[in-house]
Amino acid sequence: MRVEIWSDIACPWCYVGKARFEKALAAFPHRDGVEVVHRSFELDPGRAKDDVQPVLTMLTAKYGMSQAQAQAGEDNLGAQAAAEGLDYRTRDRDHGSTFDMHRLLHLAKERGRHEALLDAFYRGNFAEERSVFNDDARLVELAVGAGLDAEEVRAVLADPAAYADAVRADEREAAQLGATGVPFFVLDRAYGVSGAQPAEVFTKALTQAWGERTPLKLVDDGDAQACGPDGCAVPQE
Repeated sequence: MRVEIWSDIACPWCYVGKARFEKALAAFPHRDGVEVVHRSFELDPGRAKDDVQPVLTMLTAKYGMSQAQAQAGEDNLGAQAAAEGLDYRTRDRDHGSTFDMHRLLHLAKERGRHEALLDAFYRGNFAEERSVFNDDARLVELAVGAGLDAEEVRAVLADPAAYADAVRADEREAAQLGATGVPFFVLDRAYGVSGAQPAEVFTKALTQAWGERTPLKLVDDGDAQACGPDGCAVPQE
């Protein structure tokens, strides 16, 4: 069974939701039969790379809330993250474009280091002091820590077209599936789970999707030749 997860590094509920999903998956009896694929989604597509601002400033402008309300929301998110064993800085974080990080995640996918880099970006954004936005040196540092080659990472960052199509393809697919926000979980293209649901909800979804998988139906007249572990069928005269 395949589980696809659309998420964004700037999304705190994606950070929390990933931990909750992983808790459910770790206890799932068929864990070894589940493939998890992470896909790109930008909450702020088209944002300029150098357009970085404090999280509270972004929240007050985008949602029309007061600074006090925005800070209360961050404090609540910090408590939710802590309940999942995650570090979360509720003060002095910033917000910016995640496009380069998504491009690097596609490089990491090709190198088998996607999960490690995604976790590194989440920690960098939500738990550590140094910003991940508009700082290529910081992204290189995190990527190397996740097992990627520094020169490969720098080459991707230097080429705005590198993996850009892959990011946009993920985003188009999310739109086609009806995702308007993240995190968005799709199980075997049959079930969708939206948001950072409790682990119990993910457990229920995994169990239901696993139980309703459709076995492959073969169309076979019984006379076709084929090869198998014991060799290939030899046509008889």
